Order: sequence, then C-alpha cells, then structure tokens
Amino acid sequence: MYEVIGSATSRAFRVMWLLEELGQPYEHAPENPHSDRVKELNPSGKIPVLMDGDTLLTDSTAILTYLADKHGALTYPAGTVERAKQDGFTQMILDEIEGLLWTASRHTFILPKDKRVPELKDTLIWEFERNIRNVMSRANGPYLMGEMFTVPDIILTQCATWAKVAGFPTDNEAVVNYIKGTRSRPAFRTLLEKIKR
Repeated sequence: MYEVIGSATSRAFRVMWLLEELGQPYEHAPENPHSDRVKELNPSGKIPVLMDGDTLLTDSTAILTYLADKHGALTYPAGTVERAKQDGFTQMILDEIEGLLWTASRHTFILPKDKRVPELKDTLIWEFERNIRNVMSRANGPYLMGEMFTVPDIILTQCATWAKVAGFPTDNEAVVNYIKGTRSRPAFRTLLEKIKR
C-alpha cells in the first residue's frame, strides 16, 4: 500500500492521479508543506512525499517516473527513443511551464513580502503564452506522445489547472482541447470525486 503525503491541491495530485491510472491502492495524508510530519520526512518541507513501504521518495516527477517504471505503464521503456522524447516533454514542461508558475507563486505569496517582485508576473505570463504554444506545437495526437497517455500528460494537465488559479491565460485553443481530453479520463474523474468527499 502506497501512502501519498501532501494536500490534494498541490503536486501530490499528480501522484494520486497516476496511482488511479495504474489501479494501485494508496492512502492519502493531506499534509500541508512544512507541517511537522512533512519536515520529519523531507527536511525541505516540500510535498509530495511518497511512502512505498519503508522507502521514502520526494519530488513529484521522480515519484511519477518511479511508479510508471515500476508498474510498466504510462511510460515508454527506458533506453528507447520514445522514452527520450517523452522525457524531453517532461523536462520542457518543468522548465518552461512549471518553472514560470512556481516563480509567480513565490513572488505572490511564498517569499517574505520584502523579497517579492510582483512586477515579474507580466513577464512570466508573456513567457508562459509563448512556451505553451511551443509545447502544444510538438504534441503528436490526443496526448503529447500521440495515442499513449504518459507521465508528462499528468504534469501538463496539473500545470494548466495551476495556471488558471494563478491568473495566467488558459484560452489557447490547442491547450483547451487537450485538457478536455486528459480531464475526461476515468481515473481523473474518480480522483476528483474522492477529493470532494
């Protein structure tokens, strides 16, 4: 039994969604960043944390990759050209989409007030619009890798939700159509129902 530690509105959502896709049982401990329990497990205080028995893993992308590889699903095999392309999507999304959203969050409510630079957000939004077009121009079908739903699809879909909450533009037609498809997956709908309870 896996345990996913972290609030459902954080990157822990990605891990829970992947476990739903895999049909793997898990328990969810909705801890906030820097809670006492989280700091005991991860000195940085960051979430999510995954417990696989006695094994502790951190960083949502590392966790997703580990689980996909372990269960042989939602990923192409390591050492294949397809996996290299899949990993290329993952890195591009982390660098060019998530990085901007994280910077905006830090300068909105995370950093001490005297360290925030709110004026950065206009530049971040400009970059986001350009970068999301670039990501979607490389998509090869209903999902980023074509017909197969993979790890970067989970990351990009969660980032699109994050972007909307953060006031970033989410009206790019390619993204809107893509997100309709990813969010209509049964595992995604199941997870939303569980979170609402």
